[in-house]
Amino acid sequence: MHREFLMGNEAMAVGALAAGVNVVAGYPGTPSTEVLEAVARRRPEGVYVEWSVNEKAALEVAAGAAYAGARALVTMKQVGLNVASDPLMSLSYIGVKGGMVVLVADDPGPISSQTEQDTRTFAAYAKLPVLDPSSPQEAYEMMGDAFALSEELGCPVIVRPTTRVDHGYEDVEVADPGEWERHEPEGFVRDPSRWVIFPALSVRAHAAIEARDAELSRRLSGYARNVISEPPVASPRLGVATHGISATYVAENLGERDGVRVLRVATPYPFPEDLAARFLEGLDEVLCVEELDPVIERALVATCGRRGLTVKIRGKLTGDIQPSGENTVESVGRALDAFLGRQTAVVPTPAPPTLPVRPPVLCAGCPHRASFYAVKRAMRGRKTLSCGDIGCYTLGNAAPLDMVDTCLCMGAGINIAQGVTHVEPDTAAFAFVGDSTFFASGITGVVNAFYNQANMTLVVLDNSTTAMTGHQPHPGTGRTMMGQVVEKVSIERVLLAIGLTVVETVDPLDHERAVETVRRVADEPGVKAIVFRSPCVVLARPKATSSVDAEKCVGCRLCVRELGCPALVPDAATGRVRIDAAQCTGCTLCEQICPTHAISGGERL
Repeated sequence: MHREFLMGNEAMAVGALAAGVNVVAGYPGTPSTEVLEAVARRRPEGVYVEWSVNEKAALEVAAGAAYAGARALVTMKQVGLNVASDPLMSLSYIGVKGGMVVLVADDPGPISSQTEQDTRTFAAYAKLPVLDPSSPQEAYEMMGDAFALSEELGCPVIVRPTTRVDHGYEDVEVADPGEWERHEPEGFVRDPSRWVIFPALSVRAHAAIEARDAELSRRLSGYARNVISEPPVASPRLGVATHGISATYVAENLGERDGVRVLRVATPYPFPEDLAARFLEGLDEVLCVEELDPVIERALVATCGRRGLTVKIRGKLTGDIQPSGENTVESVGRALDAFLGRQTAVVPTPAPPTLPVRPPVLCAGCPHRASFYAVKRAMRGRKTLSCGDIGCYTLGNAAPLDMVDTCLCMGAGINIAQGVTHVEPDTAAFAFVGDSTFFASGITGVVNAFYNQANMTLVVLDNSTTAMTGHQPHPGTGRTMMGQVVEKVSIERVLLAIGLTVVETVDPLDHERAVETVRRVADEPGVKAIVFRSPCVVLARPKATSSVDAEKCVGCRLCVRELGCPALVPDAATGRVRIDAAQCTGCTLCEQICPTHAISGGERL
């Protein structure tokens, strides 16, 4: 064993490798992304790893590996679990042979997600065990526990870290590579009665699952990470039930003099009811400190009801804990002060300085800005709908571009555009989708549009990477997560194979040509497509930067008003515009729209 200072995500990756994982698949999404990337960096010979095209594909790849007796890990964030839910729900019934861990990173806040959904609730819905780590060290250890439990039960096991565990750092004790388990899969054994799901199998499986989970609840009451902490007082009357990162916030806010019994729940489903009943003995009131859903609170209320206990359970349902959002040390401290009737001294702190508002914005030189602006200029004066999607380009909704009218979930913009035009056929509908999202969940929407004779323009924003989550490869990049160079999947050829007859590719930074292409393609009937192709500026930066000729600049600020590029800075002293050379990438877009030709020097790729 040795110690390493690790991010939680890397700790879980090392935990999976130490447990002898054979196959790892996933789809990138904050806060989960670094798990698979760390596996790829550290994997020994014989461990297979891939970025799959989406979470459904990743889970099915992992399931196949587990069918063959391998230990398999699949990674995603909480909204990715929605995509993977179809195979997961059936897999709960059909089971696995090798250990299979589904790592789902929840995002309270949400900090970088569409929803605050709680995977603990999903686990109960899917009838699958879920482990809920409270620190990087515990997350590392739980990976081994999860694989062992999965193999023993013959079902997937969910590990559910949250953002502060995923991205928190700790000095973690880990096994040396020479101590890692070596798991040799048996291979797939043909048995249609086990691996082919039919209603009769499901009926039997459901009954077995219910019995298994009832027994597992009893077993998990003895799980070492489900802990009751007793205060020094002989007969405490108050208790706190908590979990995950909130357990650390509780620990920071409670002292021995508070005389509070604490229950830390590491397995929210199946809930360790026997342990919870021991925790409740002799208590008058319990405060449940948890993030997102009142999972523990409801379970304790049910425990009290089943066992005839009169303990008052407080938490989200009673308004004692905030019903949504991320907990903090401070918010938990305030809740505990109120629960315990503590008087805490308020230490006045100086007011922080007022900071300028800095809304999220597309990077300077981002080709998506040029793509949106080309469509905006081409369609000016026409009734237009711009349906967005999940990715960097969601930021196209910000002023001055104002080019994202809808954004729901990955791939949805293509189908939403169809729905609107069925109601408003006079609308020129555009559906914007990134190259990675096109492969993940966009293709079926295009097939639907073509088959059902929709009238819309698909705009694929191809910047040759999965930019928003850290520049992971995808089928259009020509490389895999294991470093293999493979043939790129052509977006244009896919669209033509579906049946589209109008598919045009243009560099969005060639502004006039891009505008002309949009005008021409948008007037075509049926489903048509424009592929705006230009690399992400983080991957390919031009060597030259643009500059403003003060003699020619008349201070009209058209470049600022139209583009909103952060490298364009209005100069209050002169009334003109200057360019921040530290941010400018020399993309030349501002040069092309300047009415006085006052900007020059850039170098378009």
